[in-house]
Amino acid sequence: QVQLVESGGGLVQAGGSLRLSCAASGRTFTNYAMGWFRQAPGKEREFVAAIGLSGSITYYADSVKGRFTISRDNAKNTVSLQMNSLKPEDTADYYCNADLIVAGGLYIKGYWGQGTQVTVSS
Repeated sequence: QVQLVESGGGLVQAGGSLRLSCAASGRTFTNYAMGWFRQAPGKEREFVAAIGLSGSITYYADSVKGRFTISRDNAKNTVSLQMNSLKPEDTADYYCNADLIVAGGLYIKGYWGQGTQVTVSS
């Protein structure tokens, strides 16, 4: 089992930047593919970005591609989301996600953090 704690949210003007971090506790962080999702008021939770076990593979939603960068530090059990050129439509609660992956790439279970709020003013 893994526990996830997000930090780094806040209020920023359009065009600005924020860096979100997610600290994972528990064992074997390198067995978890990590990701970020977001949920705006009145909308469903949506995928933002994901990173593979070693950090060599990343994937982004089209809406954030070129503006957001996901990274992980396996020595520190952390995953980060650098968000640049923020837009008002990026306003949402951002959630860290950890997916347990076993040998062969089999998904076992997903875990979620409590979320951190990001507000982008126009």
